Amino acid sequence: MAVDPQFEARLSQFIDRQFPGSSVGAVDQLTSGASQQTFRVRTRSRDGVQRDYALRRAQPGLVASSQGQLSTSAEVALLRLAQSASVPVPNVICELEPRHDLGEGYLMEWLEGETLGHRIVKLPELAEMRATLAYECGQTLAKIHALPVPHSLRRVLPCVSPEVLVRETWDAYIALNTPQPMIDFTAQWLLSHLPTTVTQCLVHGDFRNGNLMVSKTGIRAVLDWELCHMGDPMRDLGWLCVNSWRFGQRDLPVGGFGASSDLVSGYESVSGVSVDTASLLFWEVFGSFWWSITTLGMANTWRTGETPSVERPVIGRRSSEAQMDCARLLIPGSFEPLKHSGGEGNLPQTQELIGAVRGHLLDGVAPVFEGADKFLIRVAVNALAIAERELTLGPDLTTAEHRRLKGLFGEGGLDALRWRLVQALRSGTQLSDDALTDHLRNTVAGQLQIDQPNYSALTR
Repeated sequence: MAVDPQFEARLSQFIDRQFPGSSVGAVDQLTSGASQQTFRVRTRSRDGVQRDYALRRAQPGLVASSQGQLSTSAEVALLRLAQSASVPVPNVICELEPRHDLGEGYLMEWLEGETLGHRIVKLPELAEMRATLAYECGQTLAKIHALPVPHSLRRVLPCVSPEVLVRETWDAYIALNTPQPMIDFTAQWLLSHLPTTVTQCLVHGDFRNGNLMVSKTGIRAVLDWELCHMGDPMRDLGWLCVNSWRFGQRDLPVGGFGASSDLVSGYESVSGVSVDTASLLFWEVFGSFWWSITTLGMANTWRTGETPSVERPVIGRRSSEAQMDCARLLIPGSFEPLKHSGGEGNLPQTQELIGAVRGHLLDGVAPVFEGADKFLIRVAVNALAIAERELTLGPDLTTAEHRRLKGLFGEGGLDALRWRLVQALRSGTQLSDDALTDHLRNTVAGQLQIDQPNYSALTR
């Protein structure tokens, strides 16, 4: 992704002031999320020594609280607090100031290691490390949860109970005005299974495969601290076990690389606290519930124009993945595969035209680009693949869904019956359990076959 020349010029001046005589050789933008940007800054000293640094800054124009995330100043304080307790984190070199004219952020050391979740669970050279990684994750989380949070940080860290967290997340979904019955079903389950005993401490909030940097020796760094808060420590353990972060390795609950028993043993060995398995299940379900709603919210920011990237509507389609994970945990059972709909004709059908364009972008255009541009082309290809499957499988999905809804409520239009089911679930109305769970499971599984047919939750 091309870097703004004015930003690069100001960054060069900053580096020269921070490291007199050093020059910037290259600036590469690595990530550009809704709230944070990360850059690799390659420098060269007077004597020719090359050093890399990582620059993390808030998205220009963003007010941190508008995304429910911490300011970069709070994140810096947390990183330094973690480092003081031997939690593996990058060393913060300095925090950006207004005089630097670079926005809010900080410069930190560059660490070498693997951060891509799908590579962490598969690379042969990491196989030996993976055998003990779940245990090490448990130990690391116990250290984080034991951090003594000073009053200055407590004032800026959110603090919510499990019930408030469920209700606030559910309210955020309701405000999107989209009928997703599995989300409402899960919300009611969560509210009836709230943890009874909660010991409040510092919670990382996003400790998962994909936010860890690892090497052959284990965890090199815990990344992305902007979602830290005060709350139930079991939330971190449950989030690490959410299927979305297993990268296809569904049978290894901890990040796709380890067993839950190893995670718990590692945690208990440092914390001295016994992990309640019911609480762990609650937070795993909540993690998928939260992700199913968060992805819908990301898609909504694309609709409103707040984040126009093609990545946002595609991420919105990942809601069905998390909803299917909820179904697997709460109402396991079989589901019907969708069937191809549509006749043959002399002219290429709409889905065939989409397939042709998708193939050209993937094979003819994507190889020409690198970095973020290549990534966005692949996102566009994925969007076309979803549209292609929607055209071929969608009619079967809506027909089957409508038939089941009429079995629950009687005659009515599809959209009206969807909303009737949602309102019934929100009000706590008791429906036929078998018919309801069968409908929810099949509807979510059908949507997932369109959105991401290779997702591991569809494995029979």
